[in-house]
Amino acid sequence: MLSRRMSIQSITFVTAILLTAGCIAGNHQDNDHEHNKRDRHRHWEESEDNGVQLGPRPSYLINDMDDSELKRELLACDKEDFEKSDFSIGHRGAAMQFPEHTKESYVAAARMGAGILECDVTFTKDRELVCRHSQCDLHTTTNILATPLAEKCSQPFVPAHYDADGNWVKASAKCCTSDITLEEFKTLKGKMDAANANATSVEEYLDATPSWRTDLYTGTGTLMTHAESIELFKQLDAKMTPELKSPSVAMPFQGDYTQQDYAQQMIDEYKAAGVKPKHVFAQSFNLNDVLYWIEQEPRFGKQAVYIDGNYDNLEATIDMMSELADKGVNYLAPAMWALVTVVNGEIVPSEYAIAAKANGFNLITWTLERSGLLAGGGGWYYQTTTDVIDNDGDMMVLLDVLAQDVGIKGIFSDWPATVTYYANCKDL
Repeated sequence: MLSRRMSIQSITFVTAILLTAGCIAGNHQDNDHEHNKRDRHRHWEESEDNGVQLGPRPSYLINDMDDSELKRELLACDKEDFEKSDFSIGHRGAAMQFPEHTKESYVAAARMGAGILECDVTFTKDRELVCRHSQCDLHTTTNILATPLAEKCSQPFVPAHYDADGNWVKASAKCCTSDITLEEFKTLKGKMDAANANATSVEEYLDATPSWRTDLYTGTGTLMTHAESIELFKQLDAKMTPELKSPSVAMPFQGDYTQQDYAQQMIDEYKAAGVKPKHVFAQSFNLNDVLYWIEQEPRFGKQAVYIDGNYDNLEATIDMMSELADKGVNYLAPAMWALVTVVNGEIVPSEYAIAAKANGFNLITWTLERSGLLAGGGGWYYQTTTDVIDNDGDMMVLLDVLAQDVGIKGIFSDWPATVTYYANCKDL
């Protein structure tokens, strides 16, 4: 059982999240009135009556913590108004309950106080940039298999079945943004990322949302281009952290579209939209992308984020940290578990975290609220602290160690309200 700085006290929390981009109704009395109504409806951030709303989850998690000084401090943090924070980063929006990388998910994350929003960037058949976590995830994150566009998938749906030898073969499909044009992409609807590997029909394959998530907010699921995400984030007054996704197709794509073209196109869309480089944190798991931005677009490269995917050999990253710093890499983003370890039953900074700070890196990490219920250790994202994780409230203890002891600059979350609450209480 974990304890680290807090205890109990009742708290009255803010109301539930506003789930759409506007909620103002009006009468259709004349054209001027209708125009004003549309303007009011457009974006929640334009109304002084709408502010950050965190809902009941932060309070639920804090009440679930073991008695400690930290728990007492967080419960006592009864602010009248909560403000958005750059420490709180919307991971694919608010993907715990909203279809990821949809307009609705992004607006919900901004409503929860995320000061930075993420569009994972990939490209379509006609080389247009869109927001998807993977180039080939349309079969699990959209309704494509239930549309005529299923015929264009790299691998059509194959139901689960027994093969000739009596072996059970799981259901499969592979649908990529590079299989379809932008116009076709925009006809799709986002859904919760999930698939039923034992499905014998498309309907069963798509109906697989985990029990700890929900399909309540999948009614719309508006997919977005990268350029549209930029405009939305500007309207939501949020900073931006696009991740250039590794292509699932051979590059150069179509013979002449290179990785460098792809990396440059992403930055060009920010420049075309007039976004200040200081408001953009371009990310990639591919170090060459980060080095390209540092060299070719230094104003953006200054905040480029190298995401460390070297999960099986973190020592290799530690060994190259000095070299990375010399090459101009200023931001490093490993998974949460890489930054912490357990000593005498307490979560403390890891060797990786200590080395990263010694080399002057700004640290960002991922992903809070992505593991479901934490009873039993928390799974992949908590693998170095499994032995001391036994309830959902323990994520607040981990968050506190990451913020106060490791010194991260921000954390991705599938439910930004939790991080926003903590950031406001700690003046981050």
